[in-house]
Amino acid sequence: MTQKWLSIVGIGEDGLEGVSAIARSLIDQAEVIMGGDRHLAMLPPDHPSQKLAWTSPLSTSIAEIIGRRGQSICVLASGDPCCYGIGVTITRQIPPAEITIIPAPSTFSLACAKLGWSLTETETLSLCGRPASLLQSYIYPQAKILILSEGKDTPAIVAEILTNRGYGGSKITVLEHLGGIQERIVAGIAADWDETEIAPLNAIAVECIADHGITPLPRLPGLPDHAYHHDGQLTKAEVRAVTLAKLAPTPGQLLWDVGAGCGSISIEWMRTDPRCRAIAIEQNPARLAYIADNAAALGTPHLKVINGKAPLILPDLPTPDAIFIGGGVTAAGLFDICWNALLPGGRLVANVVTIEGEQTLFQWSDQVGGSLTRIAIQRAEPIGKFLGWRAMSPVTQWVVVKN
Repeated sequence: MTQKWLSIVGIGEDGLEGVSAIARSLIDQAEVIMGGDRHLAMLPPDHPSQKLAWTSPLSTSIAEIIGRRGQSICVLASGDPCCYGIGVTITRQIPPAEITIIPAPSTFSLACAKLGWSLTETETLSLCGRPASLLQSYIYPQAKILILSEGKDTPAIVAEILTNRGYGGSKITVLEHLGGIQERIVAGIAADWDETEIAPLNAIAVECIADHGITPLPRLPGLPDHAYHHDGQLTKAEVRAVTLAKLAPTPGQLLWDVGAGCGSISIEWMRTDPRCRAIAIEQNPARLAYIADNAAALGTPHLKVINGKAPLILPDLPTPDAIFIGGGVTAAGLFDICWNALLPGGRLVANVVTIEGEQTLFQWSDQVGGSLTRIAIQRAEPIGKFLGWRAMSPVTQWVVVKN
């Protein structure tokens, strides 16, 4: 049996007095204790262990822990180490069989207890070391959101995002030093938020209230076209919804969006679940800027944007679970590189609007099979005083699963 040499102990604002007997034993017996300055200050002055504070970058401290494998090491963490915490980072590099994890109540649990919220019915996210624009994809009418704050300025940033999005009437509650003697709660309305004396250690609770006339953005694929900045290279909403349905994203999967245009396919792929990942490949500089702006505005700032020409740029990219080709299907060698890169069971979807593009899809279909569909959309638009049907360019779509 593998010996457990590393322990990760969650600790709250009440310090050592609030930890269990098992957790206290792990702390007392450790040869080395690693944690933030705030956590290390909770230890008694005469504690015999070697004390190491986290360094920047964090990877340096993780490497030091690994280099001390076999020593008795205890890592102190805030609350639940596996809830947006250091426990997640460490278990990606050290086998869980070598680790003992003792959690304390998470900030989310403590906040729900204060507010009387159901944690399972609450949206949760962390803005610690993450772009504040992540919040955008969590905003909808009546949503309850709990946010781990980056610091004292985060509540004002959250209030600004809500107000600019048309949710200025939303209720904001800032909970400082939960579970400690300095605990304090400050409440207000997003549009009127002017609190400046906020403790750096805080969590934010939001009750989303939409302004009158605001139409919420759905989480399902097929966002309205006006949600995007673009130069015309946009997969239209109806076709986008069909395309995402055929790509069939599941949590954790990686998409290549080849010829990404304004990024709508990869953005909506990522909006289906926070764990979905995507790489948008585009060579047009103006469109690269559109992709970055759209990703931030629609809550997917972690979308990876690659400036390059397919297929030349593709061989160096991580292996995809799915591939969408929205442009450049006639480029020599594109299909072979994409097909070879795709994982078994992966899906490839390609959309074209030209006869030459259709000919290419027919050739690909002859090689590996799949299905071809033509998508024809008509929208009612004004013709003088009346309405008439205006046809969009029909889209030929090829879908294939790699067996």
